[in-house]
Amino acid sequence: MKKARFLVAAAALALTGAAAPAAAHDEGQGGPRKSWSEDRRDRGPAQNIERDRHEQARAKWRRYFGWGRPAFHQGREVRSFDGTGNNRRDPEAGATFSQLTRMAPHDYADGVAAMAGPSRKGPREISNIVIDQAGQSYPNPFGTSDFLWQWGQFIDHDFALGDGVRSDDRSHDIPIPMGDPHFDPYREGDKWIHFDRAIFDEETGTDPSNPREQMNEITSWLDGSMVYGSNDERAHALRANDGTGRLKTSDGELLPFNTDLLPNANEGPIDPATLFLAGDVRANEQIGLTSMHTLFVREHNRWADYIRKTRPWLSGDDVFHAARRMVIAEIQVITYEQFLPALIGERALPRYRGYEPGDPGLFTEFSGAAWRMGHTLINARLMRVDARGREIANGHLQLRDAFFNAPLLITKRGDIDPILRGLASQKSQTYDNMIVDDLRNFLFGPPGAGGFDLAALNIQRGRDRGLPSLNDARKAAGLRPHKRFRDITRDPELQQKLREAYGTVDDIDLWVGGVSEDPLAWQGSQLGETFRAIVVKQFTALRDHDRFWWERDLTYAEKAMVRHVRLGDIIAANTGIRRRELPRDVFYVETRKPRDWGWGWDWSPRGYWGWR
Repeated sequence: MKKARFLVAAAALALTGAAAPAAAHDEGQGGPRKSWSEDRRDRGPAQNIERDRHEQARAKWRRYFGWGRPAFHQGREVRSFDGTGNNRRDPEAGATFSQLTRMAPHDYADGVAAMAGPSRKGPREISNIVIDQAGQSYPNPFGTSDFLWQWGQFIDHDFALGDGVRSDDRSHDIPIPMGDPHFDPYREGDKWIHFDRAIFDEETGTDPSNPREQMNEITSWLDGSMVYGSNDERAHALRANDGTGRLKTSDGELLPFNTDLLPNANEGPIDPATLFLAGDVRANEQIGLTSMHTLFVREHNRWADYIRKTRPWLSGDDVFHAARRMVIAEIQVITYEQFLPALIGERALPRYRGYEPGDPGLFTEFSGAAWRMGHTLINARLMRVDARGREIANGHLQLRDAFFNAPLLITKRGDIDPILRGLASQKSQTYDNMIVDDLRNFLFGPPGAGGFDLAALNIQRGRDRGLPSLNDARKAAGLRPHKRFRDITRDPELQQKLREAYGTVDDIDLWVGGVSEDPLAWQGSQLGETFRAIVVKQFTALRDHDRFWWERDLTYAEKAMVRHVRLGDIIAANTGIRRRELPRDVFYVETRKPRDWGWGWDWSPRGYWGWR
């Protein structure tokens, strides 16, 4: 009976036009076309991803009727593109359109689906009180480079996608305080930041025993899906399909263009066919991210050429899957051997002891709060540097000018080189409670014309998901709850800001509280205690529950080829950048890491905060 009801629903979905993507904005309906700035103001930021309704229907069909048979190439099982079958006992674990999991009980206002924190101040008001960086720049004292946040964003797009779904319901828009200097300078009192609630499983949110649960639209595994896609259709569109096993490229070994109009994010008056196509829909978001996508398409093709040369008897499919296996392994090695130690310290994760069948998550506390800590690390300027370390003739790029214009800025093979050098040349911002103005006060036009505040959106997204408060998340992570504001931070100014914003330590939004905690710097961690615990739990699950983890999926010879790979090696192998132009570890501007600094560094409140 249950399957029969689903078949009826699927047929109805097809009859109502499910063949077309769910477009972000409609044209030719309801009067004259709006200008780009008016349209952006009405629909808000990042609500621009075209979703393929067929793909969600296929995922639901898959849950009802089971996943397909595993695929084998050269006698070895290969990962599915949609994440199914990794866990043989629970084939849907980590698959596309799976429910997010929770570490702590939800905090919905009505116990079912209503936004959390109804008695708290508005997100923009809290952002103005706590998150305002006031145009200042605070490079981090660890010496980590912009690659720290850029790699974090790159792998985030490997395992997390669950943004808002466009709706006519404007009851959840974020109110702008009257007289806000950026968004309401004329004290009109009628300004809002557009906000749509996140995609969720429509079979949830019915009553207190079945509260609303959000969905992850892509695979939850660290499986290179941002390079290869999270479904068969996108994966096929990305391949050259010419017997070489290579991925498709455009002139100059750049990403291919989206000429088939697959679902893609688009934030601007740009013909969607002229945007780049990659495994993840957000590849055009900013030029640093586009450069990373381009780099790893080239890396796949480099492996494909090597495999085809050394094993010419292999078919194109065999070459493709062999190269894909090696690239995924490199992504995993870089993440766990370079990136995570730079972020949370050496040996923060328990030792790998082999595969443990289980569900990797994704934890909503991770994707909805802890992993958004990267927003505090981003600089207001993206550097573009030549081989001698100098600013290129076209200059550095302000962050606000880097969004959704990659096809205009990356037009030939060498255009990603200055961007990658720049990411290795500039220290990332300090992990703290502040975000640069380009992300917090982004204007669509002159003051008062609308805009967005990434900090306010983070706060509202947490309430949308019913995330627990900071203290409730700490309890779920096995940590003691904070009793006083000085337990969160030793900075008296920040203590006062949190007191002004929340009044009580027990009602702090998880994201705000997490980025406000002092870092565990003596452990080499840039994160505070709560977010570090959540990150450790998530990345341990991603590794230990992955049946295709590189240490068990690769042969002895293959493991020897990737075990010591570094991101700088991949950059040098696929660009015009010579290895000596980059630090040995590109996640650090300085060659010395914190563990080399000795114990002379003052991590007291005066030392950590006073250096500013």
